[in-house]
Amino acid sequence: MKSVLKGIRSLEIEDDLNNYWPEDPQIFGSWVRAIIGPDDQEGAEFFDMLVCTPKWLQSEVEKKGVLSGKGTIILDEYDYDKIILFIKNQLNDCCAEDWAGITQKLSLISFWEYEDYKSH
Repeated sequence: MKSVLKGIRSLEIEDDLNNYWPEDPQIFGSWVRAIIGPDDQEGAEFFDMLVCTPKWLQSEVEKKGVLSGKGTIILDEYDYDKIILFIKNQLNDCCAEDWAGITQKLSLISFWEYEDYKSH
């Protein structure tokens, strides 16, 4: 079984990410929800990731002192096409016998909507 990206949106930015451009593309950070499902079926589930730049990440570390790295995509500057390409490449490498196997693999690079966050 393979998975496919069926949609993507920011959890913090109202604009469509494809049409969005930050004031400074080198200082960008936003939680993004990838809508991913089986390539041969209807339906999808949510996988959340923090998409950010090194400069944004550095400013957050300075504010908070410590950050966790799970589910983080780091790119040199905001670029919608690079984000989509990265996610699609991850999906191309993510095959399993069933959907449960795929979600387990995807939860290594994101936060799956059904994941028990208390166990991490």
